[in-house]
Amino acid sequence: MLNQLVPAHRKKLLNENPNAFKGAKKAGVLLFCYPKKGSMHLSLIKRADYKGVHSGQISFPGGKQEKVDNSLWDTALRECNEELGTNLIPSEPLMSLSPIYIPPSNFIVNPYVVSATNYPSFNPDQREVSRHLQLPLNELIDFDVVERKLKYGSAAGMTVPCFVFDEHLIWGATAMILFEFKIFLQSRL
Repeated sequence: MLNQLVPAHRKKLLNENPNAFKGAKKAGVLLFCYPKKGSMHLSLIKRADYKGVHSGQISFPGGKQEKVDNSLWDTALRECNEELGTNLIPSEPLMSLSPIYIPPSNFIVNPYVVSATNYPSFNPDQREVSRHLQLPLNELIDFDVVERKLKYGSAAGMTVPCFVFDEHLIWGATAMILFEFKIFLQSRL
């Protein structure tokens, strides 16, 4: 299911070296859903510019597992609270999605879904988040996969499968995770 959003160069890498992700660092991300103006939304962030392969990219709140985290779910929750300035305290996720390997940074990312019943208070950390995007789930369901050439960042010039939201290209692991969630949502209609 996720293969539709896997760039050709990544498929080639994983086909040539299926053990590429052994020894990868672990990360957790959160698909945080909540009501806004009568419909459910999902938080995405545009990462701040920094010296790194994911600089300026659209992603989910989340990050690297730390020693203080008892699980990758704890990592996702802690990172979301830090990056979006929220105060989520659910004891368990609604569901988890397929882990994704990210070759450029050598991470295995574990995505979790959680929802709130009320619109949360957000206070994004400006050191890590340059923009907080709130994606309506009904728009996600209607997203089409397109191919675009990246103009910025470490992958500039590469053509990738992606989604476009609010003039932002959502590609790579974030697009793959969104695609799986989109298929899940469509199955519930």
